Order: sequence, then structure tokens, then C-alpha cells
Amino acid sequence: MTDFRAALAGDDDTLREAIRVAGGAVVDAEADPDAVVTLGERALVETALGDPSAPILPVDAGDGRHAVPRADAGAAIAAVADGEGWTELRSTLSVTVGGESRARAVLDATLMTVEPARISEYAVAEAGDPEAIGRVRSDGIVVATPAGSSGYARAAGGSVLAAGTGLSVVPVSPFATTADTWVLDDEARLRVERDDCDVRLIADGEVAGTVPPNVDIRVAVDGRVPFMRVPHAEQSARPRR
Repeated sequence: MTDFRAALAGDDDTLREAIRVAGGAVVDAEADPDAVVTLGERALVETALGDPSAPILPVDAGDGRHAVPRADAGAAIAAVADGEGWTELRSTLSVTVGGESRARAVLDATLMTVEPARISEYAVAEAGDPEAIGRVRSDGIVVATPAGSSGYARAAGGSVLAAGTGLSVVPVSPFATTADTWVLDDEARLRVERDDCDVRLIADGEVAGTVPPNVDIRVAVDGRVPFMRVPHAEQSARPRR
């Protein structure tokens, strides 16, 4: 019998059963688990932003590059229980608007016009540089961590990033046929440069109010959370003796 102990978030009993099959035990998050297994993006986000007590094994929270597909959850849990997993740090973000804290995120933060198909203009700058490295007319712009880079940012035309490689900054539905995308270190500075339509701030899919034009918006790494990784070997969960 393995000594593996896991806490759960967002489970619909399938992960609980997978832990049992792997010979492990489900415990409370406060009971010093070996891992916190999350199901779905919302459970992942809430766990990662809540100072988790152990590394997170995310299930069904993306396309498989930074999370385990649901169909492979049993095999992944078995691998962790066998000691075959390892941890990698994933960034969390803070968003400030005009110096005021507005939101935090694990996957991405997006500026988007309130009215569909309405174009605004955005400036993008690096940390410590007063000059913009680019301007773009588009419906919106998304800043994604590596964990979020395979989601909305990728669908908008951005690169999928490896852990620890920076932030993906991508225009959403740009007016130009060839628009730049950027990979910045640990901070992106944005500014809405047109005031003819309202622009929302959206953090991990949750609306965090609107942002005024011509105000500095800072999206920066504010911490790192350990995620569990497992081998991609084709294996099935198997009962322990």
C-alpha cells in the first residue's frame, strides 16, 4: 500500500476513485497532502491563488501541455503515487490599473472591448521602458503565463511557452492582417489609447471591471506555484497490492 496522500478540488468522484485505485488516500488540504489534484480550470485557478499546501496536479485544465487530460488522470495519479512525478514552478500574475490592484490570475489577463467586434488601440511596453515596443488596433489583447499560453492566447495566434520562459502577449482579432505578438520577461505594461468604447479587464475568465483610457496597466508575475508533472508514457492506472 502506498503512502500517497492527495487533496482534491473540483472533483466529481472520478479523481477520488483514481486515487483509491492507485492505493492512495484522500485527505483535507490542511492535512499535509503530497499533492492537490484539481479538476477543471476554475478549481485550478482557485487552488493556485489560494496558497496551496502541496504541489498541484491539474486535470482537464487546458490542452495537455500544462495539465493532464481527463482521460489520462488515472495514469497520472498512479505515476505520482509511484514517485515518478516531479515539480515545476508556474507563475501567477497580479494586475494593477493606475497603480491600484485590480485582479490576480494563473492563466491569463485580457483587455477586451465591451461591445463585440469593436476595435480599440493598445500600446505594449516592457518593464522599465517608457517607450512602447508596439501598438495594435484590435478587439483586445491577452497576457498569458506559460500555463495559460496554450489556451486563449494560442487561439489568438500566440506561442505556447515552456515553464519559466516569460509572458505571451497577443492581440485578439487585430485589424491588421499581420500583427506582432510578443514574449516578455515577467512584466507587461499595457495602455488603452482610444476612448471611443469601453474596455473590460478579464482575469482567468472572470470580469474584473473596466479600465479607463490612457492609464498604465501593469500585468506582472507576483509569485510561483509548484505544479506536478508526470511522464508521458502510455500507462494505465493499476491497483496496488
